[in-house]
Amino acid sequence: MTTKTAERLPYLLAKLKTPRVLERLQATADRAREEGWAYEQFLETLLEAEVFARDASGARQRVRHAAFPAHKTLEDFDFTAQPSAEKPLLLHLAQLAWIHEHANVCLIGPPGTGKTHLAIALAIKACQAGHRVAFATAQQWVTRLETAQDRNTLDDELRRLERYGLLVVDEVGYLPLERQAANLLFALVSRRYERGSIIVTSNRGFEAWGEILGDAMVAAALIDRL
Repeated sequence: MTTKTAERLPYLLAKLKTPRVLERLQATADRAREEGWAYEQFLETLLEAEVFARDASGARQRVRHAAFPAHKTLEDFDFTAQPSAEKPLLLHLAQLAWIHEHANVCLIGPPGTGKTHLAIALAIKACQAGHRVAFATAQQWVTRLETAQDRNTLDDELRRLERYGLLVVDEVGYLPLERQAANLLFALVSRRYERGSIIVTSNRGFEAWGEILGDAMVAAALIDRL
């Protein structure tokens, strides 16, 4: 590499905002000369490092923005302690085809069986795959939508949430909901029908959702959308 080129490249790479290319330029150039790489291979190696770094940075930002209460992964989950959690099924769900199909995942079981752990783990996989994700409990979602309704911005809020590839609604059934709250939760689920995916966790089976939501018809309609 000529002196003039060596001086010019850092400036050009800084203008292009490619710090990983700049960081690896000299070592990669030395290796390329030693091994007789084609120009295309040299360029591919540098750009691949930049893309990987940006993907990792973007995933970290999406995970932070999702507001998970803790960082949980499938690798951390003890499947031997929870045989009802079918590992092959969860690994299949981790491939995320259901998000591309705008389908939903419902994790239902008694307390202490790892539903929230699995919901977060799948949602983190979604973040790493480039999907925008938002996490909240059912009660937190209701509070958020009630605030928007009080400000006459409910439709705007629902439209904004459509931009998320995945929403996690945790702890449906942990606390009973008043009828207005149940209607807001239905509005959230209904608005995403065939448009975006949802993960729901609940300690109560679907047969109990009429009691949870205080309205059997709203419960039936919500379950149908899921």
